[in-house]
Amino acid sequence: MDFYKATSDAPAALKDYLNYLITIKNRSQLTVLNYYNDLRLFMRFLKRKNKLVDKDTDFSEITIGDLDERYIKAVTLSDALEFLSFTMNELGNNAKARSRKAVALRQFYKYLTNNKGWFNASPMLNLELPSPKNALPKHLTLNECEQLLKDGFGEFSSWTDYRDYAMTVFFLNCGMRLSELVGININDIIKNIEYSDDNSKVTEYYSLKVLGKGSKERIIYLNSQCEKAYLTYKYVREGIYPKENALFVSKQGRRISGRRVEQIIEDRLKACGLSGKGISVHKLRHTAATLMYQNGVDVRVLKEVLGHENLNTTQIYTHVVNKQIREAVNNNPITAIETDVPQASVTSPNNDKNKK
Repeated sequence: MDFYKATSDAPAALKDYLNYLITIKNRSQLTVLNYYNDLRLFMRFLKRKNKLVDKDTDFSEITIGDLDERYIKAVTLSDALEFLSFTMNELGNNAKARSRKAVALRQFYKYLTNNKGWFNASPMLNLELPSPKNALPKHLTLNECEQLLKDGFGEFSSWTDYRDYAMTVFFLNCGMRLSELVGININDIIKNIEYSDDNSKVTEYYSLKVLGKGSKERIIYLNSQCEKAYLTYKYVREGIYPKENALFVSKQGRRISGRRVEQIIEDRLKACGLSGKGISVHKLRHTAATLMYQNGVDVRVLKEVLGHENLNTTQIYTHVVNKQIREAVNNNPITAIETDVPQASVTSPNNDKNKK
């Protein structure tokens, strides 16, 4: 991805903001590109609303580089609300997607107010965020994980089978994000050797450095399943593309793209009969987190494993387990036993006192 080429159509004020996010706020290019896409969508909406483009122009073809500064300055809270309504009714955005766009607008106009001095008060100051439903994350059960790893990988007839298996194992065991997986380089995985105090025992293990949200690095430790999958894949990969720095590569020998990984996981889910359940790459991350928590991993430790900024983000996995506990009680076969218990007549203690 050429970030600067992808954002070349941005008006000057927006380019300044994107550069500010990267150089001052230290946001990753992927994060900033997401901000740009949301703000570009808003500016396309502005041009159509203000009749700056022909009504027959395809929305995705509307350019924003020529958007006059005065239109950006003239934006009101009503414009933002109309835009969010447009994304819901015309684009089918759910509350979470609309909330992200609202955040992008608030932050952009906060920058224009505080850093450029365009406004005394940001026109987006009172823009409220749509409230997403607190839906519990979908995930695979332990049995479904076994189904994916066994039935999803019948025969290993090509080096790509070893690659796909290693990626799936990494997702299910480490709970890493898609961007973190595709960003792994060969030298990010190292073999560690620890000696006991008397040097009588040696412990060997592999660790992996990933680059998470906000360009924050963290260390993930590979368990025995990850280690075996990694070493096997590395062996077959080195014989084909020994000079490529990326760990996971495409058939063309380049770093594999996030979209290609999504397609591979979709194909493997389909091969084992788990397609159509709403499971995606990100749901494999939820799977790892849920199964770790179910097996006694402290939520504060889980926060570090997942690379969450805030503990509240990790708390959702406690709700998953609590729901399963409630369902387990509700599914107790004892509930099917029907008994004839007479209707109780409840008498108030005060009434009893009055009778005396």
